[in-house]
Amino acid sequence: MDEFFDIPTLIVIGVAIVVLFRLRQVLGTRMGHERPPVDVSKPDAPEVKAEDNVLTMRPRPVDAKALGDEQRGRKLEAEIEQFSHGDAAVAAGLNEIAEADPTFGPKIFLEGAKQAYEMVLTAFATGDRKTLKNLLEKDVYDGFEQAMSEREAAGRKVDFTFVGLPKIEISQAALDKRNATVTVQFHAEVFTATHDKDGALIEGSPDQVKAIADEWTFARSPKSRDPNWKLVATNQLD
Repeated sequence: MDEFFDIPTLIVIGVAIVVLFRLRQVLGTRMGHERPPVDVSKPDAPEVKAEDNVLTMRPRPVDAKALGDEQRGRKLEAEIEQFSHGDAAVAAGLNEIAEADPTFGPKIFLEGAKQAYEMVLTAFATGDRKTLKNLLEKDVYDGFEQAMSEREAAGRKVDFTFVGLPKIEISQAALDKRNATVTVQFHAEVFTATHDKDGALIEGSPDQVKAIADEWTFARSPKSRDPNWKLVATNQLD
């Protein structure tokens, strides 16, 4: 017995105990409920992040552009349905214009048409030729210019105030080889009074609202870099 437990043997046993203790700390012990190891060599295995051993499942990437195009398409479809008022011909024309010009939308077009209508009426009443030139096609401008010149030659003056636009709707829409055209009916309320050179009232009333109705046609080339539409025809409604 004394020979069996000699000093060299005791040293070897001590080293073995230390090594086993360190291995236990590094590897741990299996308790019977650990997760089975993941075989990353299989194609069906989820991705393993080596830095923290956390399993992550990658979601399918979302195509933001396709999603945006789909939303814009639904918005355009709803606008065309709203502003065509059940008129199939108007809806077809608006769709053709939108296909040729991705920036076109009935809602924003009508907002611009409202502003243009008020600006043109006010500019005509005050003789503002510069504003009219920017908004009117040449033939239409020439007609406005002639009427303003005749009024000024007679010494007449117009007092004009735009009150509101209770009704506005698209009555026609079309696309030809060169231009997109949209015809709009305006039903407006204004104060208008025309005085002669001596100040006497000869038409209208400065104190009474007058209802007026016009049908105007706007045109623009879908290929043009100029975003503005020009007024190409006017018609006074009864």
